[in-house]
Amino acid sequence: MRFGMVIRFVYKWFATFTVSFEKLAIGIALCSLGLQTLPVQAESKVYNPQAITSDKVVSDVLTLDDIPTGDGGFARDYFVQLEKGDQVTIDLTSDNFDSMVMLIAGDGAKIAENDDGPDGSTNSLLFSRITEGGKYIVRVRAYGDTSGGEYTLKLTRLKPTMK
Repeated sequence: MRFGMVIRFVYKWFATFTVSFEKLAIGIALCSLGLQTLPVQAESKVYNPQAITSDKVVSDVLTLDDIPTGDGGFARDYFVQLEKGDQVTIDLTSDNFDSMVMLIAGDGAKIAENDDGPDGSTNSLLFSRITEGGKYIVRVRAYGDTSGGEYTLKLTRLKPTMK
């Protein structure tokens, strides 16, 4: 008699487990079907600044698709690897917008910026001595609410002259 009770218990347990397992499997299947039909919105543009090097001229276009500045204008970033002791000039020119250039450290600290160059134009010319090596951002932007346009950017590492 005891053996029969054990058999019935195992049978009921197995039947309960099977029903529960089937319900779980059906639930998972329904959930996965539901997840496949959910609309997915991907970010249209991933932040990935282009690398620039010394003495290479970059010709590009600042557009409404670039980084909004909060002042009504837009910005585009480039990155450059600089060494401690480097002295750099960054020259940004445009006939389409009032340019502004910034040099930003890897931790987000603004190292230097320039709005209008020494020639009195709306082009930008920035000089900086690098005190800590690392990855830096060169930010090209339109001053104020100007929308953008074509520009050229040139970063130059100044070399000391031998006497």
